[in-house]
Amino acid sequence: MYVRTVDYHTAGEPFRIVLDGAPVIPGDSVAERRAIAIGAGGSATAPRPGALDDVRRLLGREPRGHAGMYGGFLVPPDDDEAHLGVLFWHKDGYSTACGHGTIALGAWAVDSGLVAAPADGVARVRIDVPSGRVTALVHRAGGRTTGVTFRNVPSRVSAPKLAVATSRGTVEVAVAHAGACYASVSAAALGLTVDTARLAELTAAGREIRRALEGSEAVAHPSDPRLSGVYGVVLYDELPWDGEGLSQRNVTVFADGQIDRSPCGSGTSARLAVLAAEGRLAPGEELRHESVIGTVFHGRVLPGGDPLGSGVVTEVTGTAHRTGEHGFVLEEGDGLGAGFLL
Repeated sequence: MYVRTVDYHTAGEPFRIVLDGAPVIPGDSVAERRAIAIGAGGSATAPRPGALDDVRRLLGREPRGHAGMYGGFLVPPDDDEAHLGVLFWHKDGYSTACGHGTIALGAWAVDSGLVAAPADGVARVRIDVPSGRVTALVHRAGGRTTGVTFRNVPSRVSAPKLAVATSRGTVEVAVAHAGACYASVSAAALGLTVDTARLAELTAAGREIRRALEGSEAVAHPSDPRLSGVYGVVLYDELPWDGEGLSQRNVTVFADGQIDRSPCGSGTSARLAVLAAEGRLAPGEELRHESVIGTVFHGRVLPGGDPLGSGVVTEVTGTAHRTGEHGFVLEEGDGLGAGFLL
């Protein structure tokens, strides 16, 4: 097996773009291809047999990857209005949305010449993902990509204050759908702070809250059951801020205990919708969203919409940088096969 990739990081979170070596995935849309990839009616996090999953495991496991690896399979878009489609993957399966991946894909589409871009100005890259069509606005100066703004599908709050019992006591959780479903909770309410020294405890708390919300009406998507179920838990701290808007630090625990090194793009969209619903963030005001490693996204809600009804359109700006180009090989006779996770 031979697989060719180009790798980026967005605010510290890896994104491995598969260029060659993945099998053709059948389906008439990106959402349908994801459903086929995970198995009709199956769990998005359950391991699945087949050639596509062989490639996902090969790239996401040691010795070629690691438990925090993230990436995407390039697929055809739903129609010719978009530049590309993508199936997002991680160590446990296939996700419905990925903001940091969209930022990386926007940078790659321009860097590779797939989408023409001015030397100075903004290039618009339209990308079909399982949750819908998103846009990467690629900012350019002096012939270089200086940043990317991720414009998400509408984000909607389904439960502003939901009491959830945990081993650390009952806490209030806000649930929002932002391409994927996220539950937000104050780290302080759990007796924690968002710090790498508390990462094991934060991860355990995130997994516990995710399990507690299984089957809750709040995590059911109103129109597409394929988007239901908590994907990530955003644990946040308030930070001092003297600008217009808010500053928070977060760690997002997604899938089965995976940690987002970035401030989480889709998770930032969810936080923006929650803050708008709470009346804490007006359209156009900035959320400075810091990750557990100190990298930053800047987010805002665009005017119009209703965070508790039709949803709001959000924009999240960050940077992505290429880290390598790889040709991965699985040699015949390699007893580790697609690899392992620790």
